[in-house]
Amino acid sequence: MSRHLTPSKIGLLALIRLYSDGDVPSSATIPILSFVISYLLPVHSRTSKDDESISQDGFTVSIQKLQSATIPYASAIPGRTVWDLLLKQLWTINSLDALHAFFTGLPLLLEKPLDGNTDASDDQKPDRMLFSRNSPLGAFIRRSQLEFTRLQFHDGSNLWKSLIIYRAPTLAVWKRRNPAAGPRSYDSNLQPDSFDSDGSLSYLVYGSLSSGTSKDGMLKHGNTSIDDMEKLLDYQVSRMQRPGNRVPQAMQSQLRAMAKSGLAIPSVASYVHFLDAWKSGDYPSSFDSLHRYFDYTMQSRDRSLYQYALLNLAILQADFGCFSEAVTAMQETIATARENHDMPCLNYSLSWLYQFGRTHPEEMAEIQKKGVLGSEKEALSFLKAKAKESNMWTLLSTTLLSEAKLTLSNGDNVAQAFESIVKASHLNVTKNINEAYGGLMLMQSSIFDRLGVGCQAWSYCELLLQCYAGQSPSEDVIQTQCKSAYMLARKGRWEEAISRMDEVDHEALRTLRYQQFWTTNLGILKLRRHLHRDELDAGDHVLAQLQAAPTEVPELQYNISMVEIHLHMRRGDYTHAFSLLEQLLSDLNQQEADIFQRLKAMILKARIYDEAGIPQKGFSVAMRAASLAHRARLLPVLWEAVGAIGRVLISMKEFEATVKLIENVLPQALECEDCDLAAYLFSCLADSHMGMAGQAKGGSMQRKEKLTKALEALDRAFEEFSRTEDIRGQCEMTAKKATIMHRNGDSVLANDCAAKYLDIKKAAKVQD
Repeated sequence: MSRHLTPSKIGLLALIRLYSDGDVPSSATIPILSFVISYLLPVHSRTSKDDESISQDGFTVSIQKLQSATIPYASAIPGRTVWDLLLKQLWTINSLDALHAFFTGLPLLLEKPLDGNTDASDDQKPDRMLFSRNSPLGAFIRRSQLEFTRLQFHDGSNLWKSLIIYRAPTLAVWKRRNPAAGPRSYDSNLQPDSFDSDGSLSYLVYGSLSSGTSKDGMLKHGNTSIDDMEKLLDYQVSRMQRPGNRVPQAMQSQLRAMAKSGLAIPSVASYVHFLDAWKSGDYPSSFDSLHRYFDYTMQSRDRSLYQYALLNLAILQADFGCFSEAVTAMQETIATARENHDMPCLNYSLSWLYQFGRTHPEEMAEIQKKGVLGSEKEALSFLKAKAKESNMWTLLSTTLLSEAKLTLSNGDNVAQAFESIVKASHLNVTKNINEAYGGLMLMQSSIFDRLGVGCQAWSYCELLLQCYAGQSPSEDVIQTQCKSAYMLARKGRWEEAISRMDEVDHEALRTLRYQQFWTTNLGILKLRRHLHRDELDAGDHVLAQLQAAPTEVPELQYNISMVEIHLHMRRGDYTHAFSLLEQLLSDLNQQEADIFQRLKAMILKARIYDEAGIPQKGFSVAMRAASLAHRARLLPVLWEAVGAIGRVLISMKEFEATVKLIENVLPQALECEDCDLAAYLFSCLADSHMGMAGQAKGGSMQRKEKLTKALEALDRAFEEFSRTEDIRGQCEMTAKKATIMHRNGDSVLANDCAAKYLDIKKAAKVQD
């Protein structure tokens, strides 16, 4: 295998020579140069749109691609396309000596150096366009000529044979322009009138090529250089590290074929195998590949990469649940990075350790005692300072978002969170940090969702999915799709929510961690729908599946615990539900979890008291939740807490106060776009008006007015329950409406409501 030169690069050089000679017209200049430059760009400039073509062909140019890129354009010679002239260039190289002459003439395409010395002769064409020696095309020409000069005779002859195989598919086209061409036209020394009349010499030199046969494997391996393979592997590493996906299946087949062929494969291939096995969930293979890669690299680079080996090992251990081993490996990483003065590795390790501590605080007790990171705010301040010193702008942007997340989690000033978000946004724009936009949009959506502005939260999710999905990590994209599905479910648009979950890129789901995250969210979504439809047996089945595959994501653990409590509440098992809730509250307080999760659990506790018939026991819990939610500006939680307080006031017959309280918060609660919250508040409002009607005199206008308002609130609550397909809520509102009609003496409407109640029950049974 050649180090740099391949037949495809000879094809590009021939195309560049045509452009230099002025044979490419002005109309075709931009397309032709764009085609050439696309194969000379560095790895990091490639986009996700190139994945399919790169996985199939790597960084080589097939003869078919050369044809499709040049045949549409007419050349400067009348009646000839650029493809015709390129074909002539390739078939003019009709011997090994002609190949040497082709490369010897390449310096004629370059400008002379400033000192006037040049390896080439001074017979450049006067009308030829010359390339700057430092331009991309000039650098490519110089390196190609240098690499050909360095080739041993054996490698040069192999390159010549590979070129013969490479251009062989164009023989039929070449014959149409040159009728004298024949099967042995690839070498001018093998023409019919040559000394090799019996073909013995040609068979000795070219083997099966002399009979017109060749193997595809010879072409594929001859058209791939070590440089192309390293670029291909580096590209796959960058695609796996940034978006977080696995190696495409076409690329896996290509790597396996290279391994079986016995070709010299760069050591980075072991790192590619490590990343792919890690993301597929194959712990033994990933562990072996990681050791193999760093065993190879450290033989040539001493211990300069030792800290990165430990860093990868720590991340690997953490992803497979070996948390204590991960912490130990990360501590050694930090110590080694300090010893080697590797600031990027040190800063990244400290950032990872901080994020790990947020997710698994119980594993960080030992480190907290040693004071490696200090408090969370001190750790973030340290990381920001070090990121600025080292010009690690991506780390600085991530740290600013972590600071905003910590502010929201602790219930501190929302303005400080917005300040951190604006700083991160400004940094992303000024430093062109494209991969950080996903996390930024996700954070903005979360903060507006907490403020109760549902439309703005939805807009940021859509903005990420429509504009930034291609340059954001797959993890951020999947989280956004799951979040938008939850938002659709809150509006009662269950089918659209399931469809949104199905829109996830299946290539991303080949990564085990993403697939588990997506599956768990989909299961929680389906379980909530089963609870709304009163399909409790189906809910038990889905819950058993969710609990059988435990997740390490705290948010998902919290959601599973909450839906389990709701399931027991639907069954009327308030004792079990209350014990599970107490355990959940204890765990949340011990872990210093997000204040949003703690307040939701506190409000659920008040609602359990209410449904159990002792609402006044939940008054202090609801008041404390409302106070904390107001201080933290968690407005949806505040409105739900107000509803829980309203239920307590109703039990104390403080109906007028309840009406004033709920009517003041209803307009802002509707902005949250949460049907369950709106239905809960309208139901409380209806009960309050009904209570005030009961306190008024019989037959008075005040009683009729309150009953009318109660019916209006019941209708609104019924609409909200209908959107979310909440069977029990619909039945409860219909039963209350029938009771009011019956008390008013309107037996016809009362019977209609009773019939509607039975229809809802019957439809639910049929659906079940």
